[in-house]
Amino acid sequence: MELLVVDCEVRPEAVVVSAKGELDSNTAEQFAAQLDAGLRQAATHAGRLVILDLDGLRYFGSAGLNAVLDCHRSGVEAGTTVRVVAANPVVVTPIQVTKLDEVLALYRSLPDALQGISDP
Repeated sequence: MELLVVDCEVRPEAVVVSAKGELDSNTAEQFAAQLDAGLRQAATHAGRLVILDLDGLRYFGSAGLNAVLDCHRSGVEAGTTVRVVAANPVVVTPIQVTKLDEVLALYRSLPDALQGISDP
């Protein structure tokens, strides 16, 4: 059984990178490579939007948090919007504790992220 499964799907609205499993120092490099691929695909996509769906994670360590932040920064530099789906406490708690919820665009579901509807 793989510790982390990452899928990258090009949709009409956005490039969606979904992660399931454990995102830690052992799997962060694999995750970051998929994020880079997603950003490259979004650069030529009409929506210039990448959505990171992290709701399937069972563990979200600091290496994963850094990979998400790096993706966000790279997106800003490239003119690509990065949105994060995070309703799972495993993901939301580290983001809130580090105050990255003030930097990252968080959404409760993939449909909300696709439509740009965030919680107040």
